[in-house]
Amino acid sequence: MYLNADFSRKVVIRPQDREWVASPAAGVERMMLDRIGGEVARATSLVRFAPHSFFDAHRHDGGEEFLVLEGVFSDESGDYPAGSYVRNPIGTAHKPHTGPGCTIFVKLHQFAEDDRAQFSIDTRRAEFRPGMVEGLSVLPLHEARNESVALVRWAPGTRFEPHRHWGGEEIFVLEGTFADEHGSYPEGTWLRSPHLSQHAPYSEEGCLIWVKTGHLPAA
Repeated sequence: MYLNADFSRKVVIRPQDREWVASPAAGVERMMLDRIGGEVARATSLVRFAPHSFFDAHRHDGGEEFLVLEGVFSDESGDYPAGSYVRNPIGTAHKPHTGPGCTIFVKLHQFAEDDRAQFSIDTRRAEFRPGMVEGLSVLPLHEARNESVALVRWAPGTRFEPHRHWGGEEIFVLEGTFADEHGSYPEGTWLRSPHLSQHAPYSEEGCLIWVKTGHLPAA
């Protein structure tokens, strides 16, 4: 399967665009955002677990990164409530399950070989630091050779100067509405902008976004 697999093109998927499809596990549905491959794939998805559902034990040959959006996600390592950011590097394995149900934003098979950090962050308890302009605050999540990942909080009325993204930019809007000269992106929107894309972002009402930069191919 090839879905939004041309990384030279901008992609925007808003909540009204979502199409949930069943996974191989009962009670687990996916909204595929981008995908290259079959059941084992380089993929970015929203995954929704019904209460008391689970996924069979599996190994992450390309690594796994996820953010819990709702509910509580669990595996052998513990319970991860909404706001948990988790990285499981290449070669790790687990059997995901949930009691109350959950929804996660997850990226699979996108780790560099030397990116071996395994950790979780409770972002709702972590301390944000001042950003590059007034009204921005940032919670760094991960830095690697090929990527930078953070949560960024925008106070109402915050604007950022026009800039380009070497290696592209990917955003998931967690709260509020994010915007730029190309459009408006409400809570639940996923957008991916290619290498050397440019914009002047702002937020009139304020927002919280998950953002990754530097990870998309230059050609």
